[in-house]
Amino acid sequence: MSSNSIKSKTISGISWSAADVFLSHGVTFLVGIVLARLLTPAEYGLIGICSIFIVIFNGIIDSGFSAALIRKIDVSSDDYNTMFIVNMALSAFLYGLMYVGSPYIATFFERPELVDLLRVMGFVLILQALSIVQYTILSKRLDFKTKTKASFISAVLSGVIGIVFAFLGFGVWSLVIQQLSKYAINTVCLWFFNKWWPSIRFSMQSFRYMWSFGWKMMLSGLLDHVWRELYQVVVGKFYSPATLGQYSKSKEYAHIFSTNVTLIVQKVSYPVLSELQNDTTRMMAAYRKLIKTTMFITAVGMFSMAAVAEPLLYCIIGPQWHQASTFLPIICVSLSLYPLHAINLNMLKVQGRSDIFLYLEIFKKIIAVGPICLGIFVGIYWMLAGSVVTGIISFFLNTYYTGKKLHYSSWAQVKDVSPSFGMGLLIAISVYFFKFLPISNFIILPIQIAVGCIVFFLVCEKTKMEEYCEVKAIALKYLYKLKSLHSGK
Repeated sequence: MSSNSIKSKTISGISWSAADVFLSHGVTFLVGIVLARLLTPAEYGLIGICSIFIVIFNGIIDSGFSAALIRKIDVSSDDYNTMFIVNMALSAFLYGLMYVGSPYIATFFERPELVDLLRVMGFVLILQALSIVQYTILSKRLDFKTKTKASFISAVLSGVIGIVFAFLGFGVWSLVIQQLSKYAINTVCLWFFNKWWPSIRFSMQSFRYMWSFGWKMMLSGLLDHVWRELYQVVVGKFYSPATLGQYSKSKEYAHIFSTNVTLIVQKVSYPVLSELQNDTTRMMAAYRKLIKTTMFITAVGMFSMAAVAEPLLYCIIGPQWHQASTFLPIICVSLSLYPLHAINLNMLKVQGRSDIFLYLEIFKKIIAVGPICLGIFVGIYWMLAGSVVTGIISFFLNTYYTGKKLHYSSWAQVKDVSPSFGMGLLIAISVYFFKFLPISNFIILPIQIAVGCIVFFLVCEKTKMEEYCEVKAIALKYLYKLKSLHSGK
């Protein structure tokens, strides 16, 4: 594939992935604002406990097969059929496990209402399994437009359903219904738009290929999910459901920039870089540009959000979420490195080194025991601070192997992303102290946003930061394309 073709497909993929985030995730964000004002932190805490098991089991259901097929050059119908059968069998087994185990989970957390919540919300596992092959096919051909349509429709309809049930007084069940309807509608849309239908054909050869690569990815993902959700377990077990709700809500806002930006890049970069896996020079150039551009957006967004956390949450979801605003700055600092972790690990997948991927995850999880112990024996703020330290250590571990393979060391990456972190820190400092003004938060927040934007554009335009110019060029090109389509040219 030519360089121009790769660039065109990458920009198109990023544009549609960004549209997915801004449309479907934007709708989810707005719906969340309404629901956060109608429901209590304790009700969000109960859903947070259910989500622990949904996230972990969903990672098992995929089994790393989708990553294996996206990387594979020639994929047969037997590959997709085998993957579908395995996904459905695992989802049925894990739902049964959740159904039987729900009383024990409820006893552990000392919340009897979890039994029914887990048994109903567990249907998400089967709905998700039905969509994995469709997602893989669309990712393989970089068709992010179809994904965006499906996720946007499901976000809007499920959001309306959730709000209606919350207004009717269904409480925590409105969140369950919202989640189930979102997965159900998204799955129906994917099957309708993509037109792929399975055949009951199982190929042992296909299974062996996917399993040889995928089991390490599955175990790595499982370790990652379990350890991330352990923070939820610690808060849910040793603190109140209300505190877990506050913690979950702060994580939700922190993920706006870190996780969503990373998802945009990961969705596009893995299939694109997989096509370049035999051309190290071009792959390295694309890899470096991805890191610099992604970290520019993330660092500016995360440090800015950390600085305006208290006025932001007060204005958007109300004073009852004050504790979440004290968690949010620390989580923002911790997650500011997340894209670097994800992109470097993506490169290991592209190179087929799922073995190193697994070893890294095991070692990092051993280190992560420290913050978890702090959460149990000292306090939740110490746990969050500890996660910042382990995040820095994890960065050097992740970049050691990819740097060695591609001659792009940890310190070279630090040098590349330091201007972005400098810009984020500058904006954060310029807006943070406005929170101490003796005026309403509804006045403070617009002042902070205005000052932050002015500082950002003045400094970027004056210095002509490479990352800023790259993002600006992509945005202008996309806007020009939209304008051309609108005018019928």
